[in-house]
Amino acid sequence: MECVRLEAITWERLGDTLAERLLDLKPADGGPWVKVALDGAQAARPDELAALVSEALRVRGRSSLTVGTEGFLRPASLRFEYGHQDVEAYYSGWFDTGALWREVFGPLQPDGTGRVLPDLWDPVADRATRSGYVQLPPGGVLLMHGPLLLHHWFPFDLTVHVSLSQGALRRRTAESEQWTLPAFERYDSETDPAASADVVIRADDPRHPAWSG
Repeated sequence: MECVRLEAITWERLGDTLAERLLDLKPADGGPWVKVALDGAQAARPDELAALVSEALRVRGRSSLTVGTEGFLRPASLRFEYGHQDVEAYYSGWFDTGALWREVFGPLQPDGTGRVLPDLWDPVADRATRSGYVQLPPGGVLLMHGPLLLHHWFPFDLTVHVSLSQGALRRRTAESEQWTLPAFERYDSETDPAASADVVIRADDPRHPAWSG
C-alpha cells in the first residue's frame, strides 16, 4: 500500500474544498454530468461527506444528486443464498451493479437523458422502493457513496476514499457487522483504494479528519 501524506482539515472545509474542485472538473467522457465516488465502509460515514458536498454545491448554484449503494442491494434471497454472513457474497454479490449501470450511470452517459433512479430496493422491507426518477440537469453532479466502490469499474470522474485503519474500522463497526471486516481487508489488498483514489481522507478520529489534498 502506498504511503499517502495527509494534512489536518475539518469536515466543513472538506465539503467546501471538494465542491470547489467539482465546479471546474470536466467529465472524462465529454458529457454534461460529473460523477463522483465517495467510497468507504459504513463506519467511515461516506454518506455524511456526500451530504456536506451536496450542500456546498447547492449554495454555489450547482445541482447534485446523492445516491447510496445501499439503495441498490440485491433481494435477500440472493444476498443470503450462501448464508447471512458469507464474506464472498458480500464482497462480490450484495450490490446490484447491473441496476446501477442501467439506472444511474446509463442515463448519465453523454447521450443520456439525465433521468436517474435514486434507489431501487429497500433492504429492510426487502421489496422495491418504487421511488420516482430524478432529473439531473446538465452540469449536475452525481455523488455516489458506499463501500467497495472502486473495484466495480464505474466511470467516476473523481474518486474519494474515506479511510479507516483496521483498528478503527473494527472499533467503529457494529458487532452485528463484524463479519464483513475480511471483505474490507481483501478490498485493501486487491484494489488498494488508499493508493488508487484521487483523494484520500483518514477518519480514524471522526472529529479530526486528515486528507491528501
